[in-house]
Amino acid sequence: MSFNEKYAKILNIVKDEIEQVTAGLTSDIEVEEPLKSKLFALLNAPSKHIRPLVSFLYLKASGLNIDEKQILLQTTIELVHNASLIHDDVIDESGQRRNLNTLNKEFGNKLAVISGDYLLSKALDNLIKLNSIRLITMFSNTLASMSEGEIKQQFAKYTIPTIDQYIDKTTQKTAKLFETALCGSLLIANSPYGAEQFARNFGIAFQIRDDLINIKTTKSDINDGIYTAPVIYAGNIENYENGIEKTQILLNNYIDNAYNTIKYIENNKYKSALTELLGLIKNE
Repeated sequence: MSFNEKYAKILNIVKDEIEQVTAGLTSDIEVEEPLKSKLFALLNAPSKHIRPLVSFLYLKASGLNIDEKQILLQTTIELVHNASLIHDDVIDESGQRRNLNTLNKEFGNKLAVISGDYLLSKALDNLIKLNSIRLITMFSNTLASMSEGEIKQQFAKYTIPTIDQYIDKTTQKTAKLFETALCGSLLIANSPYGAEQFARNFGIAFQIRDDLINIKTTKSDINDGIYTAPVIYAGNIENYENGIEKTQILLNNYIDNAYNTIKYIENNKYKSALTELLGLIKNE
C-alpha cells in the first residue's frame, strides 16, 4: 500500500469533519471571475489537510467532541495555510501548486498577493465569530512567527545555517501553525493544553520529511539557495547525500518525541490512527 493510500485510510476516520472544513473554505468567497473560480479550484484541490486531521484525531483520542466551533477553527487554520502557500508561490516564483497553475502564473504577482491577503481577511472574520481574545492572540503570534521565519529564510539564502538555526526557522514557519491548530482546539474545548510539545514535534518532523523529499526529487530548495538539514549535515551542497542518513535520524527523533507525549492517552482507534500517522511520516 502506498503512502497516499495509507494516508487516505487515516483521513477517512474523520472524513465527515474534514469535508465540513473543505466546504467552509469556499463558503464565503466572493470575488470577481475568473479569480473566484481559480480560488475555488485551488482550495478544493486534493490536499493532505494535515493540521485539521491531527487536531481532530487528537481531540477524539482525548474523548472531546467536535462541534461547529471546532470546524470553524480548523477552517480558519486552513485559510491561513492556503494564504501562506499563495504568498510562498509569489516569493518562490512557482508555476504549479497541487497540479494546477499558481495564481501568480495565471494573474501575476500583484493579484496573487492580494488574493492571499483576501483569504487572511476571511480567516479574521472566522476568528471574530469564534469570539475569543485568546484565540486572536494565538493567531496573531502565529502569523508573526510565520513571517519572521520567512524573513530569516530570505536573509539566509545561499548560506549554510547551523542545525539549531534550521530547527528554529522550521518551528516558526511550520510547527507554529500546528501548535495553534491543536492548542486552539483544546482552548475551545475548555481542556488543559498539554499538547504544545506534541504539535511542535509533529510539525517539525513533518517539515523535515518534506525537506527530505525535496532534496531527493526536485532539489528546488537547493536551486533556490535554501539549505536544509541534509546540506547542513553534509557541510556543503555538492555532497548533500552524505547528510541524508543523519537527517532521517533527526526526523525519527522528533517523531519519537511526539509519540512520547501521547503515551498517556488511553488506547482507542483515534490514538491508534495518530500513532499510525506518526509511523507513516517516520518511515516514508
